[in-house]
Amino acid sequence: MKRMDESPGVAQREQDSKPGIAEHELVALRAQFSGELVLPGADGYTAARGVWNGLIDKKPALIARAAAAADVAVVVRFAQRVQLPLAVRGGGHNVAGNGTVDDGIVLDLGALRDVSVDPVSATVRVAAGALLRDVDQATAPFGLAVPLGVVSATGVGGLTLGGGLGWLTRAYGLTVDNLVSAEIVTAAGNVVWSSHNENPELFWAIRGGGGNFGVVTAFTFQAQRLAPLVFAGNLIYAQPQWRQALRAYEVWTRDIPDELTSILTFMVPPASWDLGDEPRLVIGFVWAGEDITAGERVIASLREVAPPDVEVVEPMPWTQWQSAVDELFPRGARAYWKNLAFDEMDDAVLEVLMRRGAEQNWYGTGFDIHHLGGAFGRVAEKATPFPNRDARFWLNVYGFWPDAADDAARIAFVRGLAADMDAFAAGGQYVNFVGEEAGTDPLALAREAYGPQKLRRLREVKHEFDPDNVFRLNHNIPPR
Repeated sequence: MKRMDESPGVAQREQDSKPGIAEHELVALRAQFSGELVLPGADGYTAARGVWNGLIDKKPALIARAAAAADVAVVVRFAQRVQLPLAVRGGGHNVAGNGTVDDGIVLDLGALRDVSVDPVSATVRVAAGALLRDVDQATAPFGLAVPLGVVSATGVGGLTLGGGLGWLTRAYGLTVDNLVSAEIVTAAGNVVWSSHNENPELFWAIRGGGGNFGVVTAFTFQAQRLAPLVFAGNLIYAQPQWRQALRAYEVWTRDIPDELTSILTFMVPPASWDLGDEPRLVIGFVWAGEDITAGERVIASLREVAPPDVEVVEPMPWTQWQSAVDELFPRGARAYWKNLAFDEMDDAVLEVLMRRGAEQNWYGTGFDIHHLGGAFGRVAEKATPFPNRDARFWLNVYGFWPDAADDAARIAFVRGLAADMDAFAAGGQYVNFVGEEAGTDPLALAREAYGPQKLRRLREVKHEFDPDNVFRLNHNIPPR
């Protein structure tokens, strides 16, 4: 019975704060959990429930902020005991918003950011909530780098489990190609190690299959040697030069060393670039070799046949380059992405790219084309779930706008360009570049992403380690 001196507002907030979770269950959880439990109505709940993508607005019944790896198994068991859906959040940079859930439990790993480097073996142990910048800052003093993504605020966990495209892909492969082992909490709440020698099928599955098989609490990577200064930069073209630049790029990328990774981008640059408000074609690159002079020659061979209107090219610290485009993807931006692989930049493809690129007379969408091959392409197709190692290019079409009034137009642009490029698609989906698609059949998406043979193998692993699909709030792979 409500006390006479207790206001209805307080009573209502207390009732609303624990939907589906009995008080005695919360008491039991607090006794085992060393982190912070955030309930609706509590101070900080609104901030705690927010995710990177501003389009995603969900209200969990409970946010459990882990303070130690041991907290993970506690929450995994708890979620099953109270029969509520469980979302796992690492660094929180997932475009689909898989790190949250309405009326369920969010396991937030964001406080687990320890990174330890063994300079002798060049291995790096990374906790589940670490960001790319945490790893880069830890490895750079030793002349090392783990091949990661292109935005320093990205979480290492989600990036790795999906594959890990970035600025070192041609030199050293995907992030998963550099993974040595992982510590994983399974749906049963057990802690297992996974590597080529221990639980090898599970190790295969987590290298591209997403967070379907458990919660990784620690990753161990083989780092790669990287000079203190990398030769990197952007060649920037106004619209009159696009056709010449694209044709030159198509030819140039057929015969360049593995040390050179490039990403071709169409967008209206941010105001800080001081390039005006017209769309631009940007060819960004990193030379991962120690001989900067050799890298300069490779870039000069492109510049000679496609002189840029503007260029910003120089040796710079790796951490500086890795954070160079962070401003494009701020937390809270409204985001929607699509992606596909393709193999040729013939005239038909160029017409689509130039037409769609020119349509962008706003700041708030863009599209990247990752040039692949090199170390990425030498990994056997069956070695990881990541699809299509033969792909020459990978397109990511993305929106990053602040105003809800622009939602329909920006999403339509992303969908329209992806639809135009479907005719040239070579197969596969990179799950880290897949946005939220309400009502999408998860099995159909998984089949499109991985193909039937890999999906069959992934479902076998899922059945073994998560037969009840506890870890389903992701780009889901249903058990067989």
